[in-house]
Amino acid sequence: SGQFAVVKKCREKSTGQQFAAKFIKKRRTKSSRRGVSREDIEREVGILKEIRHPNVITLHDVYENKTDVILILELVAGGELFDFLAEKESLTEEEATEFLKQILNGVQYLHSLQIAHFDLKPENIMLLDRNVPKPRIKIIDFGLAHKIDFGNEFKNIFGTPEFVAPEIVNYEPLGLEADMWSIGVITYILLSGASPFLGETKQETLANVSAVNYEFEEEFFSNTSALAKDFIRRLLVKDPKKRMTIQDSLLHPWI
Repeated sequence: SGQFAVVKKCREKSTGQQFAAKFIKKRRTKSSRRGVSREDIEREVGILKEIRHPNVITLHDVYENKTDVILILELVAGGELFDFLAEKESLTEEEATEFLKQILNGVQYLHSLQIAHFDLKPENIMLLDRNVPKPRIKIIDFGLAHKIDFGNEFKNIFGTPEFVAPEIVNYEPLGLEADMWSIGVITYILLSGASPFLGETKQETLANVSAVNYEFEEEFFSNTSALAKDFIRRLLVKDPKKRMTIQDSLLHPWI
């Protein structure tokens, strides 16, 4: 749950079906710093209403009361992908790419609709059900997602320092490319358990991102294939135009 959202499990009385209810606190006044603006809530709801894909969370209904807008979402009860993987002793690259492919498929769908997620990070990549042989990935939390309109320049500063692209740090125009950077960071963590840009402080992390200051440390990457590293290298590129697109990433030989 984000700063102004709480998620609770709920049940539809008529069917007994379970859902997740996301309560988003409404901002009381224009000047208030607490809660979420009507514009931001409507953006999230509008995007959720538009999307339907096996690897993306589904919106079922929306309610509103005095204080909150309540999104009734598909219940994704398998926990975070990374918690699931942390319990496995070791992850082969083949297993890693099986999960990564699902993430890429979900992002390809979003990007085909010109939707940038802008908050791709391990805690927003969940499993529908962890107790099946091949768990299904679900991308959740569209609170920062935007439709990219090529006529209008969009700039913003948001996201989690470890996962944000240099153009976010540097307040430059943003597009679908920012998600591809985040996929590079996620892949690095998936293969090593280490975070490529994480510093002692938020400032240090952001400086590392802006300088693309990372390396494949021997202790974490000694058994990693050259192709896997190439995949990451082609995503962690400072110039968004030179970064792999989602199509490029799905065609990369490692995938």
